[in-house]
Amino acid sequence: MFKKFLGNSLGRGGSGFALALGVLVGIGGADAALAGPTHYPLTLENCGSKVVIDRAPQRIVSLGQAQTEILYALGLGDRLVGTAVWFSPVAKPFEAANAKVKRLADNDPSFEAVVAQEPDLVVAMYEWHIGPNGIVGKRDRFDGVQVPVYVSPTDCVGKDNTGAGDGVRTQMYSMELLYRNIREYGEIFDVADRAEALVASLQQREAAAVRSVAGLEAKNVSMAVWFSSKDIKGDAFMAGKNGVPAYILSKLRARNVITTDEEWPLVGWESIAASDPDVLVIVKMDRRRFPADDIDAKLNFLNTDPVASKLSAVRSGRIVMVDVGATRPGVDAIDGIEAIATAVQKFGLTN
Repeated sequence: MFKKFLGNSLGRGGSGFALALGVLVGIGGADAALAGPTHYPLTLENCGSKVVIDRAPQRIVSLGQAQTEILYALGLGDRLVGTAVWFSPVAKPFEAANAKVKRLADNDPSFEAVVAQEPDLVVAMYEWHIGPNGIVGKRDRFDGVQVPVYVSPTDCVGKDNTGAGDGVRTQMYSMELLYRNIREYGEIFDVADRAEALVASLQQREAAAVRSVAGLEAKNVSMAVWFSSKDIKGDAFMAGKNGVPAYILSKLRARNVITTDEEWPLVGWESIAASDPDVLVIVKMDRRRFPADDIDAKLNFLNTDPVASKLSAVRSGRIVMVDVGATRPGVDAIDGIEAIATAVQKFGLTN
């Protein structure tokens, strides 16, 4: 029915991170040169709370693959004593470091499993792990055992996590939130020079990808991003108008056909067909929480479903597969921008 284009997940394969690590080794940028040492105690405003760091943490538990890989990219792997919440294999440049770190859970660890590692800092990717409704624990519970907590600003700035589900973004995600995250790690761990170098490398890659598809805006190309489905034949979790995928599409000057505020709304295929996106981006992951987590199940559905198979993107072979990391607020979002930019050029949509 259609040919597949596999957009390389550069973070998984290592090319993107290799570039970032090369920049870190050089550390020659102006921002990096100006970065000064951290003076402790350090106080940060974090997701509506104050976090006080008395000294550079030495025992970290990281809840969230994106956060874990940022710490590895900053050369802090030897300080991790536990990780959890994994969607795919660790990026290749970090395999050796990751092999030495205890995995507490593939998905959600217990509060007891986290504190048993005697951490002096716990970092989290999502507020639904540590936040107002945190399933691992609320902040006050960690305060009770005197363990400071840092939650990525990518999940709380411009986002409402008080309800159920993945939350609702009140404003579009921006990579500036990730850069804030990286720079705050630079402060927390007294590695500001490395943080500035990593930010600089990511900014350069993003700018290059955007330049490569400069002609896309005039084409008014529409896209949709399918994450997964609870039932392979049921409604699909599609990227809403303000999340990470929406940011990627906006940077590439493509139009997201899903316009709801919810980060990952469930959308019926009849509604998707009515919007009929020019390009369909589908997410590849190792997680198997839902049937449509399996990329082969997604592709089979698109081939055989009487509604989905009629989509213009399916009939024309304009399907892009990206690694799950590209949909998260982490460094892999740059991989997603690069992969989709490469695909639309191959599809001839920028001519």
